[in-house]
Amino acid sequence: MIEHVLSQPVQAHGEEVTRITLRRPTVPECRGIKALPYVIGKDEAVSLDLDVAAKYIAICGAIPQSSVNQLDLNDLNGLAWAVAGFFLTPASQAAPVTAPS
Repeated sequence: MIEHVLSQPVQAHGEEVTRITLRRPTVPECRGIKALPYVIGKDEAVSLDLDVAAKYIAICGAIPQSSVNQLDLNDLNGLAWAVAGFFLTPASQAAPVTAPS
């Protein structure tokens, strides 16, 4: 699990949320979304697919999509890279992945 402290609070489930805890997605959830939160380009560079990452943030962070839409861009970026990290790091090595500088 990864806890992300928000730079600006959002509203979720009728409450102000100041931090989001992301859990690893399950295989059935991944199959339901049918996409990875990142894309590997021809030059092997990894970039985020923000639409897909937003779906994972909602599911893994237990917040509605409307709350994801309220996120500060910095928070969206950090949470999206954290979600991508779940796919790039085995569960046994549960070290969080941070956004690139």
